[in-house]
Amino acid sequence: MENLDKLKKEALQLIEKAKSLPSLKELEVKFLGRKGQLTTLLRDLKNLPENKRKRAGQDLNILKTELENTFSKKEKTLEKTDMEANLSKEFFDTTYPGAERQTGAIHILSQTQKEVEDIFSQMGFMIVDGPEIESEYYNFEGLNIPADHPARDMQDTFFIEGKPDRKQGRLVLRTHTSPNQVRAMEKYGAPLRMIVPGRVFRNEATDARHEHTFHQVEGMLIDKEISIATLKGIMKEFLSRLFGKEVEVRFRPGYFPFVEPGMELDFSCLLCNGKGCRVCKKTGWVEFMGAGMTHEHVLRAGGVDPKKYQGWAFGFGLERLVMMRYGINDIRYFQGGDLRFINQFK
Repeated sequence: MENLDKLKKEALQLIEKAKSLPSLKELEVKFLGRKGQLTTLLRDLKNLPENKRKRAGQDLNILKTELENTFSKKEKTLEKTDMEANLSKEFFDTTYPGAERQTGAIHILSQTQKEVEDIFSQMGFMIVDGPEIESEYYNFEGLNIPADHPARDMQDTFFIEGKPDRKQGRLVLRTHTSPNQVRAMEKYGAPLRMIVPGRVFRNEATDARHEHTFHQVEGMLIDKEISIATLKGIMKEFLSRLFGKEVEVRFRPGYFPFVEPGMELDFSCLLCNGKGCRVCKKTGWVEFMGAGMTHEHVLRAGGVDPKKYQGWAFGFGLERLVMMRYGINDIRYFQGGDLRFINQFK
């Protein structure tokens, strides 16, 4: 026990006097290392008589724990001292900016789509989604576009190889989001108020105004007492909210096989306030979308009785809306992957 007390006293004194981490490490090895003094005593316990072995083992383990704790505390003290010493020697400008991390952002198309969805949701429209690979039936026949209809020439289509289904026909990459008119009526019936944002595909010759893959927003309202006046009021409200200023809308005759009558909707040019400029071709109006009263063949395809219900539908290109809103002159920028373009809209 005298030797144990002497060892403890020596170790604690040396630990207290240690001035650096390397010297402290040497002491730790001296006392607690594999060949250290305390480790040697523990290893020699087997040579003691049995009646003394237990007590000696307890005392040695207590001392070992105490020394380990003391070494740990002294190590933290020396580390703090070294850090403070280094800071006092080296100048550090706390106002110097740190390394900038590159962060991603939501694409401008997704940002605008979210705004469109929020506005229509506030007006009571539900958001509907549908498959991008469609059958000929939903993409054409159900929308009053049979196989021999000349309107098929307006949408040169990507077809999927495979044997056509007898009822549904071939599989195609959808050329518009309009197939969801029939799908939504089949699922939800009438009355119905919904929009369908989504990606569509056409075999286009790409240029600044045309792209083979783009996005549309389809809208539909089916009820017993609605008219084109309802559509005009909703679109005026939608565009005014989106652009943050009063917007006027007008209709022009237009042809779309799934509506009758069909029409084009224009809105007042926001750059010249309707006075006429290069963007609106001196007319004061900007072409925006196609619309019309839902054709009775489409209502029947969706399982809705055209004698009880009537409705209207519209569809506009999301890219075209964004291009008009931000003055973008080439539709190919949206899928080009050029970060200089994308980072403008963070």
